[in-house]
Amino acid sequence: MLAVLALCAVQFVDVLGGTVVITALPTMLADLGASQSASSLVVTGYAMFFGGLLVLGARCGDRYGHRRVLLAGAVLFGLASPVAALSGDVSFVVAARCVQGAAAALSVPAALRLLTALPVDRRRSLAWWSASGAAAGASGLLLGGLVTQWASWRAIFWFTLVLAGLLVVAVRRAVPVDPGDHSPLDVLGAVLLTGAVMAWVVGAALLEFPRWRLAGLGLVAVGVLLVPVLVGLERRHRAPLLPGSAVRNRNLRAGAVGSFLNTATTTSAVTLVTLHLQGIDRVSAAAAGLLLLPFSLGVVAGAAVSGPFVRRPLVALAGGLALVAIGVLALVPLDGAAVAVPFCLALSGAGLGLSSVAANAIGTDVPSDLAGVAAGVLNTAAQVGTAI
Repeated sequence: MLAVLALCAVQFVDVLGGTVVITALPTMLADLGASQSASSLVVTGYAMFFGGLLVLGARCGDRYGHRRVLLAGAVLFGLASPVAALSGDVSFVVAARCVQGAAAALSVPAALRLLTALPVDRRRSLAWWSASGAAAGASGLLLGGLVTQWASWRAIFWFTLVLAGLLVVAVRRAVPVDPGDHSPLDVLGAVLLTGAVMAWVVGAALLEFPRWRLAGLGLVAVGVLLVPVLVGLERRHRAPLLPGSAVRNRNLRAGAVGSFLNTATTTSAVTLVTLHLQGIDRVSAAAAGLLLLPFSLGVVAGAAVSGPFVRRPLVALAGGLALVAIGVLALVPLDGAAVAVPFCLALSGAGLGLSSVAANAIGTDVPSDLAGVAAGVLNTAAQVGTAI
């Protein structure tokens, strides 16, 4: 049980790294003299490196041992925190966030692979995994607002440094060592896959700005063109980054699509609601965190009650996404009214909790030799959804 908690704590810290800055964004950008458009870079930089390097992180775990790679990622995550905390320019914050995203790409697939290999009930451990991510969302949105209002947005990153240190201690004490298989790394395949993912993400981000729209379209096109090059390379490599059996696996494909939709539909809504509450309704950072809290509590509740539904995981995934859609769409006619935000987001959160457990259950139901790759693919899909 201690190992389950330690590995779920990895998910907690890395999800927290993505959400804790959201409610702090307006204050952070004002303090650094940056425009609101820079919020896209702060959020997307983390997701871009997280999503782009996840499959490589998973394969590093296969080669060198998942526990060892997990610890390396946690240490790197902690080392990047003071850089953000001491930044005097938004570009340094973005750079530190990119390094933290890369660190999370090492830690998360390793933790999920180790979790699914433990001799415990698989559905229950996956529910804990999803609930820990939801708890991080709740803590991140609320903590980011409270700390920003009562202390400084810089204190957020000192806090993540402490969390990373505690995570290293917990993993070393509770998680058993696993040997790597010493398989060769497909470095060129990793470069092409990472380049494709980052081209999509950066290109999509540039589409927001009229003067950069043509460059954004060009980058998206580059990302698309890299796909057939990657496929051709992978077919000839003796230890491909994405084995053909993984690409052909129906469970992994369905789980990846579900993971992408889960984050693409909810991250955008929560970020925009945060900016609306503080920029239009003039709600304080702490109050905005409280108004967003029901979203993450809803995710916890949805994950907690998912057990009976996940026996039919595709139905659970579809039902969860339907609840997400209803909650998000309800915000439109209400024009983001502060009084309606908690109820709409709580409904979306419950749907996300249910669909997250279902997507992970489907996507990790693969042969043991694909387990590491599956962890990377599922998390890559989720991070690309977040960034897009």
